[in-house]
Amino acid sequence: MVEVLNARKQQVWEKGKDQYTLVCEKPSTAGSVSQRACVFCGSRVVLYPIADALHLIHGPIGCAAYTWELRGSLSSGPELHRLSFSTDLREQEVIYGGEKKLYTALSELIPVYKPKAAFVYGTCIIGLIGDDVAAVCRRVQKEQGIPVLPVHSEGFKGTKKDGYKAACEAAFTLMGKDQLSPVSPFSINILGEFNLAGETWIIKDYYHRMGIEVTACLTGDGRVAELGKAHRARLNVVQCAGSMTYLAKMMQETYGIPFIRVSYFGIEDMTKALYDVAEFFQDQRITHQTQELVREEVSRLLPRLGEYRKALEGKKAAVYVGGSFKAFSMVKALRHIGMETVVVGSQTGSPEDYEYLKEITHEGTIILDDTNPLELSGFILEKGADILIGGVKERPIAYKMGIGFCDHNHERKEALAGYAGMGNFAQEVYTSVSSPVWKYSPARQAAAAKAAQAAVPERAVTDRVEPGVPA
Repeated sequence: MVEVLNARKQQVWEKGKDQYTLVCEKPSTAGSVSQRACVFCGSRVVLYPIADALHLIHGPIGCAAYTWELRGSLSSGPELHRLSFSTDLREQEVIYGGEKKLYTALSELIPVYKPKAAFVYGTCIIGLIGDDVAAVCRRVQKEQGIPVLPVHSEGFKGTKKDGYKAACEAAFTLMGKDQLSPVSPFSINILGEFNLAGETWIIKDYYHRMGIEVTACLTGDGRVAELGKAHRARLNVVQCAGSMTYLAKMMQETYGIPFIRVSYFGIEDMTKALYDVAEFFQDQRITHQTQELVREEVSRLLPRLGEYRKALEGKKAAVYVGGSFKAFSMVKALRHIGMETVVVGSQTGSPEDYEYLKEITHEGTIILDDTNPLELSGFILEKGADILIGGVKERPIAYKMGIGFCDHNHERKEALAGYAGMGNFAQEVYTSVSSPVWKYSPARQAAAAKAAQAAVPERAVTDRVEPGVPA
């Protein structure tokens, strides 16, 4: 029986057993050691792939550790986003205020690096000492002649999702600047695609082959100028619903741009994403080219997946990711290679998201909202998962339990989006699950010994010692 904190009992749901409505969209339970990241992390995730902008963290140096190297967002040109800048606040600034240090930092950095815009991220301590970051930004913007934007991302005031909102509000202020650059009548913006391992380039190529122009990608391989004309695209395609739906709604209200939600992971969702865009434009040429693209890509991919399926049929997986839309795609993608998802959850899912997860999972599947290491590892062992698919914070959990791991979060260096990405995903899952190293795991050995002992008649094991599972 997995131990669950009383305050979290309704955030854990087992299909076929529990009848209550799964609770979500609430602050993390104190003391639960949530897998969620902070508000600042959420804002940084969204904005810093804008490669020609300056990203300055206003706070202690520790916050600056969250930088490009923890996220594989690539650029086809400038790489200013790879540099991490901090005002490095110390005790003196905490007591007397850090506005002077912020002004000095911006005034020194902008002339040297010549960014197209600057983002200033407020951290926890800024919310406590009350620095007027917006006022400093207005002053520097007037002096330096570029947009200088405060990002109100003090970590203590909410969850990672609040960081997404702060980032969306900052990005929105850059829109509407360019009324002259030509924009195709068959144009879209991609929202919530961050070019991890070059995935934006894969998706842009698909749309190009369909006859669709990508006016702006927010924010993978992004440029400040692209945001300036994004308001003139005909459709917003929201890939990461958790981070960018708020911005899509702002653009719909202000500029009248409709939006659709898509996922670029797995065969079914990738195909649907392309067909949904084609259907929106109602153009026979685009529809025909989309059909040809899908036929070509799927016919190339399926034989490869068939080989992996032979080895993976019947294996079990656990999935814990940031956004629930990605979780949907993982459940479907795993089925294509013969695997069942026995544990699935997300950090930022909505009630509608979890209802859909209930529909597409099997009886006995555990669904988790904002879980913690104790719960996650307990349910993985209880359900006998062979692999955990998650991010950097989930990796140690998998390895301590002696099971495979697939990095499907923003730290990855392997493209997993699109049809090519589905092939890479299947290969990575196969390689990890099939590795012979797991038979040497103390946790696996102890579990196997326990299972073997349970299978022996009781009278034959009365003198045997129960093997312990090491911490």
